[in-house]
Amino acid sequence: MKKAAPVSEELARRRAELIIQVQAGRMTVAAAAAHLGVSRKTYYKWEQRGLSAILASLREGKRGRPAQTGDPEKERLRRDLERLREEVRVQDQLQRVREAMREPEPAEPKRVATEKKSGA
Repeated sequence: MKKAAPVSEELARRRAELIIQVQAGRMTVAAAAAHLGVSRKTYYKWEQRGLSAILASLREGKRGRPAQTGDPEKERLRRDLERLREEVRVQDQLQRVREAMREPEPAEPKRVATEKKSGA
């Protein structure tokens, strides 16, 4: 199948205008095709393509602001920051464990030996 040449903005607007005229009942398909210098079959093909594009552009899309394309340098810095925070967290835990191991064991309370006195 032969590929069509790119259409200028002005020609595309003219086609859209005539399709709207036909859809509004102000012009016949034969008259629109004649204005464009194409057959009715070609006009219908263009009309179908144009109306499909309108419908596609009006469908509900994702809500909200589109995601921003990330700055690779910022993304690398964020990953580095997260990695460093994790390293600091691990080092803090190790330090607490080391300090806990250095503390002497709490001494058990001394028992006072009581002698039973034999009573007379």
